[in-house]
Amino acid sequence: MFPLPEVKVDRRVKVQALQRESEFLQVFYVAGLAQVQQTVRDTNVVLSMDNNWHLDLDSILSEVKAPYQEISQRSEAESQELRVTAGRKGGDLKVTEVEVSELNEGIERLRAEIANLKDQVGNPLDRGSLWGLQLG
Repeated sequence: MFPLPEVKVDRRVKVQALQRESEFLQVFYVAGLAQVQQTVRDTNVVLSMDNNWHLDLDSILSEVKAPYQEISQRSEAESQELRVTAGRKGGDLKVTEVEVSELNEGIERLRAEIANLKDQVGNPLDRGSLWGLQLG
């Protein structure tokens, strides 16, 4: 038996909810990326100099570089997680779209069957009699 029209409405609601969630995740990702970029721009590096001319530039650079690498790794992990979530939601959306398409095909088949049955039955008054009885 074919699903009821409520199922079609339910599927549409699910599709719309998935689309809204996908849009939210995209906005969330862009906002997070902007925040990380702003943090990087706002970070100041202060080097203290002493009178000792033996500066260890390698350790200074590694100290400055470490927070940026940590931010970059966190951002990459969050980005990957968002890509996976978006891919999963996109897959769910495709499945729902296929289901909606199948439901629409079923509806069209039922409409064709109804029209065919209406043509077969016709109006009893137009045929002149029903079960041997004279009508009208």
